[in-house]
Amino acid sequence: MGGASAEREVSLSSGRSCAAALRDEGYNVVEVDAGPDLSQVLSDLAPDAVLNCLHGRWGEDGCVQGLLEWLRIPYSHSGVLASSLAMDKQRSKDVFATAGLPVVESIIAPASEVCARHVMTPPYVVKPNNEGSSVGVYLVHEEANGPPQLDPSMPDTVMVEAFVPGRELTTTVIGDRALSVTDILTDGWYDYDAKYKPGGSRHVVPADIPRQITDLCLDYALRAHRALGCRGVSRTDFRWDEARGVDGLILLETNTQPGMTPTSLTPEQAQAEGMSFGQLCAWMVEDASCDR
Repeated sequence: MGGASAEREVSLSSGRSCAAALRDEGYNVVEVDAGPDLSQVLSDLAPDAVLNCLHGRWGEDGCVQGLLEWLRIPYSHSGVLASSLAMDKQRSKDVFATAGLPVVESIIAPASEVCARHVMTPPYVVKPNNEGSSVGVYLVHEEANGPPQLDPSMPDTVMVEAFVPGRELTTTVIGDRALSVTDILTDGWYDYDAKYKPGGSRHVVPADIPRQITDLCLDYALRAHRALGCRGVSRTDFRWDEARGVDGLILLETNTQPGMTPTSLTPEQAQAEGMSFGQLCAWMVEDASCDR
């Protein structure tokens, strides 16, 4: 848990929650804050399995997965290739499109050019191509006078994506089963604060949406999981424009390391399907392996 990504604090929260739950389930747990000495720490500990609660770069993009494969330590969630693909938003969208899944127009552009002019007709969204959890997301409205002024911490190249109006939906896949659909309600844009700060958003699970849209979310999430080659647990996010019906459902991205606090979206869906937080954590540990 922890690590050095922009999502360090969320990862620490996920890790602590999972560690407490696993102890309650009878497991012997050691909490590791991932640092530059991670390889040596894991070699010394020689654990039976690693529950990967890292979020963002290095922990979710295939890097730590490659280390665990090298050390031959069984680990949870997706392997090197699937993790790397899912973390690269543009390449994962290419995979989704090839699999016949609905995605929205996007381009990769230099941040300097995005700040200088509208590289896409507004409204559009600007975000890093390889970060998760709504980190560094800018919404450029239709009436915007000029291009966005990005924070200097943004990467040199960014994704610019056509804005999809409507509701924020998400579906978790565990193993070979899509669980449910959550409708995420916010008073504004579903950004990092809305996702993680208390009261930032409200979750309705199962979502109060037409059965056909629920079925499509379940189908698309499982197909996305398989198309990327994911393992263990993943969560796929959607936008749904009700006015367009079935044609308004768009797949945004798949998260291979979804948040794991008891009130996070994935544990909420598991709970709604009769799986406690402790049982979910135990399932991930028991599912751990190499060669994922």
